Amino acid sequence: MRLAVVSDIHGNLPALEAVAAEIDAAGIKAVVNLGDTVAGPLWPLETAHWLMARRWPTLAGNHERQVLAAAGEALDADTLAARALDAPARAWLAALPPALVLDDGAIACCHGTPTSDVQYLLETVTAAGRRLASPAEIRARIDPWPQAQVLLCGHSHLPRAVAVDGLLIVNPGSVGRPAYADDHGHPHVVETGSPHARWAVLARTGQGWQVELRATAYDHEAAARRAIAQGLSHWAHQLRTGRARPE
Repeated sequence: MRLAVVSDIHGNLPALEAVAAEIDAAGIKAVVNLGDTVAGPLWPLETAHWLMARRWPTLAGNHERQVLAAAGEALDADTLAARALDAPARAWLAALPPALVLDDGAIACCHGTPTSDVQYLLETVTAAGRRLASPAEIRARIDPWPQAQVLLCGHSHLPRAVAVDGLLIVNPGSVGRPAYADDHGHPHVVETGSPHARWAVLARTGQGWQVELRATAYDHEAAARRAIAQGLSHWAHQLRTGRARPE
């Protein structure tokens, strides 16, 4: 069994198409999307319709509900996406579940943690900045503990695989946004350090579960130009460099 895992596409259709091409070339038939799919200044409507046609199992992340609630004239990721979406895309977003179970219960999926779509599972933010979460912190965020062998999560945009008490936890990273600055909890930055689209391949073998964290090159310059045209130049910097710049 092989499963491609994507997350945090953020309306970056060229990145998504490049990842999908690699998935198809590898002969992987099953794909799951862990949410935050359209928010951003890039191609929210086109990304939604692309995924609606593909019918990949898809979660709602925090930005799904934020896009659906967005109103007014703010120049931000959620409002720009909300303005672009049509009625079918909005209905599709509204119907997405907050969690999924795959492979007869062997794989559990959430966006942030099993109980929150805005909390990081594998990272901790303090006044000193962002750091890797300790096993004790990870345990405290998984309540109830899933009856699964693998837990897939997104939200932090940072690719990572960790085993805690026999549970393999995998974050595939972000397909569409390799860096950002945030002030949730405390001000902090997230950076992968390159413009690549991030995703993962999960495979069950005779020796257990194997994880491959992938980085896919794509035309990130086209995405950066799109961000500038939409008025969000800090997105362009992040897309080009994989480094954060304050909004």
